[in-house]
Amino acid sequence: MGLRYVGNIVSAGLNGINFPVTAVEYLVVAGGGGGGTATGENGGGGGAGGLLTATGFAVTVGSSITVTIGAGGAAGAGSSGSNGVTSSIVGSTTISTTGGGGGAGTGGSTGNSGGSGGGGAANLSGVGGAGTAGQGNAGGNGAAGGPFYVSGGGGGAGSVGLSDNAGLGLGGAGIVSSINGSAIQYACGGGGGVLGVTSPLPFLGAGRGGFVGTSADIRTGQSAASNTGSGGGGAANGGAGAYVSAGAGGSGIVIIRYPSYLAPATSTTGSPETYVTGFWRVYRFVASGTITF
Repeated sequence: MGLRYVGNIVSAGLNGINFPVTAVEYLVVAGGGGGGTATGENGGGGGAGGLLTATGFAVTVGSSITVTIGAGGAAGAGSSGSNGVTSSIVGSTTISTTGGGGGAGTGGSTGNSGGSGGGGAANLSGVGGAGTAGQGNAGGNGAAGGPFYVSGGGGGAGSVGLSDNAGLGLGGAGIVSSINGSAIQYACGGGGGVLGVTSPLPFLGAGRGGFVGTSADIRTGQSAASNTGSGGGGAANGGAGAYVSAGAGGSGIVIIRYPSYLAPATSTTGSPETYVTGFWRVYRFVASGTITF
């Protein structure tokens, strides 16, 4: 057995031929939910897309794995946000994650269920949507009254969305993964819309929530970044004559990796980003496609 050097990577092979791949590690994140908005109401934050990650996904040489990337949910247009879309890998078995729940848009309404649940709307104590066991967490509840009239933050893969006035509508934490070679947080909950504060605290979260205070009002919710599976921010209307924009959820992502001394894929579709980092060979999908070993 010889050793082949690729840059500063040592790649072991037999007579210069890489060993076949028999199993891979994966990260599969669904699209995040959109934030809610309605006339005169503060919208709930969108829930994060469901997240699953593990090692030991069996690979059959010559057989394709199908990769599906879910879109983020649309922001509400005078209503609750839309749910995100499922991401999956299908090969020796199926790994499927559930799209994040949309944030509530009508006062007192419940956030949508999803991978992580959307936040409930304020003013009548709307309830956060449920998350999917093993993939995410519930959204936060909306406050029943003042002083801040906070809508719940969307749930994240790492924690629930925060509720009521004490929580200031912050979205739930995501999960930090280094599967692509650097530490990145995926599947964060979007912030809920808030009426009655001047602090930028509600901005924290994947998609910040809007807020209406006594000075600089920023009513619109912020959209989550693409390919993070995070939820969009809810809008803060606070009695405005018409609804203002909430944030859309971020699209999902699939990342596959395995030791770099094993053979590269024989073919891919969907144009994944492909590279070797440290000990690992990585395939990063931001669009649906296939990979064959």
